[in-house]
Amino acid sequence: MTEPTYLLRLPASIKAAAERLAKEDGVSLNDWIASAVAQKVGSVETAAEFFQRRSAGGRAEDLRAVLALAPDRQPDPGDALEDS
Repeated sequence: MTEPTYLLRLPASIKAAAERLAKEDGVSLNDWIASAVAQKVGSVETAAEFFQRRSAGGRAEDLRAVLALAPDRQPDPGDALEDS
């Protein structure tokens, strides 16, 4: 079975670091990058599933009740939204 190929352009410094880490792990650069991508995909999908579960059944009136508890004051310096 052949796997699809993908040309990946990396900045030289990132490639050098990846090569070093792959060598330290005793794997090829290709295997190291594939593993790194798989870890990132897993993390993103896990986070998305977590937030989807946490938001299931959420009700707008519950959110409004929580927001009503917030103090009525100006934002701290640096936290204000910029005028658009």
